Amino acid sequence: MLALAGASHVDHRLFTYDEARTTNAPDEPLSILARWMATYPVNGHADLGRTGSVCPFVRQSTRLDLLRLAICPAGPDDEDEAFAIVRGSFRNLEGIPAPPGRERLRTIVIGFPNCANPEGLEMLGRVFKRHKYYTLVRFRMIAFFHAASDTHGLWNPEFRPMRSPMPVLGARYMIEQDAIFAAHYKLLLAPYLLRFGLAGVRRLAAYWRGVRNNPAVNT
Repeated sequence: MLALAGASHVDHRLFTYDEARTTNAPDEPLSILARWMATYPVNGHADLGRTGSVCPFVRQSTRLDLLRLAICPAGPDDEDEAFAIVRGSFRNLEGIPAPPGRERLRTIVIGFPNCANPEGLEMLGRVFKRHKYYTLVRFRMIAFFHAASDTHGLWNPEFRPMRSPMPVLGARYMIEQDAIFAAHYKLLLAPYLLRFGLAGVRRLAAYWRGVRNNPAVNT
């Protein structure tokens, strides 16, 4: 168990998935976050619009014990604290022990149970946006989940894949399989191609061929 970089006087610990499932009462935030991680992103969903798990990345990360969970008690007025914790999570990624060749599957997920109200979500939205360029130039990815997220699915526009039982910010590395996100988000395209070169071009080309051959895929 490690302390989350960027933590102030408040104890922000990084838990493995197994620790998160077994060290807290079922109704405590860490347990709720762990159950969501076990039942949502690593499994399929009827409305996803494709086969496989909602997030294949997290499925692999969990299987290899490269997933770390944390709870931040920051509220709507604690933006500096929330920002420091999220920023520190990107440094903590590098400290997660990983098998050779699997380092880029390391993932950190931070729950913010005291930010479920409109003011808290607005604050976390600012923290998320403040990391947009920080992550791009470092070939990292950040995700923002919450119960009222209106972000639509890439395969099924009626699906809302970014919904969670509490506000969550996740940090991970950019990987070659992120071609679909690079294809949809212009800001991500250049960093993606810079990081993965010809292999990335091939991934993007394969994705676009699939879109042309399958009109049901959302573009």
